[in-house]
Amino acid sequence: MLKISTFTLALFIPFIAHTSSALNTAATGMSAQEEHVNTISNNIANVNTTGYKRQRVEIEDLLYQTRREAGARSGADTQYAVGIQTGSGARVSAIKKQHSQGDPQITNNPFDLMVNGQGFFGVVMPNNQVRFTRDGAFSVDRNGVLVTRSGSPVFPTFTFPPSTKSVNIGEDGSVEAYINSEVEPQNMGQIPIFTFINPAGLKSMGGNLYRTTLSSGEPIQNIAGQNNAGIVMQGALESSNVSIMNEMTNLIRAQRAYEMNSKVMGIADQMLQTVNNIR
Repeated sequence: MLKISTFTLALFIPFIAHTSSALNTAATGMSAQEEHVNTISNNIANVNTTGYKRQRVEIEDLLYQTRREAGARSGADTQYAVGIQTGSGARVSAIKKQHSQGDPQITNNPFDLMVNGQGFFGVVMPNNQVRFTRDGAFSVDRNGVLVTRSGSPVFPTFTFPPSTKSVNIGEDGSVEAYINSEVEPQNMGQIPIFTFINPAGLKSMGGNLYRTTLSSGEPIQNIAGQNNAGIVMQGALESSNVSIMNEMTNLIRAQRAYEMNSKVMGIADQMLQTVNNIR
């Protein structure tokens, strides 16, 4: 049996500590890449979701253990130009919505609307709170009210007469209804466009809806086409801004990074096993 001295054993203690640190560091990397893959999978799943905005994972490094400060004395009249710092891994710091414009999809449905530019439509929820959406796939219910797919009224509430034969919605959001036996259209009101100082701070609620947060700021109600608000396009819907090619490229990168972190864990484990087998 191989015997080692107390001095030699003491040399292994820092080695074991660094190897254990490598295991933990690789584990944080695997966790971050797992979150990255989950986000990419959600983007791909929503590639055909109307008005969906892709999410981007932002990763930051963790705390560092400083073993030697840069600028510390290396001699009587010299200093180290570079220090020694050991990192402890990475973590996901944010998952950010990319509010870039999606391509228009022409439908020629008079109740399909698209915001061409910045801003959101308002949706009135059952509790009378207003939520916000880029999904303009609207329709009219049995009472003539302009509603979303789920039946929530568009803000403000528009009720069309039963004798309405056609509807015209202008770029400024003005709504006109052409009534049977009437020559001139009936003015129904105007659809506003809501903008935010920080749209990335909005909270996704599912169902293509967002709500305000302290980060997003309060909604700013605008006339479409004014104050940097987008115009309203009738007979069109906004496609998702997800690019399958980019998502597949990011997926391969995340997968390779996950595999490399897994390989690091395997190597660190083998190194610890080697030390453990020394008797």
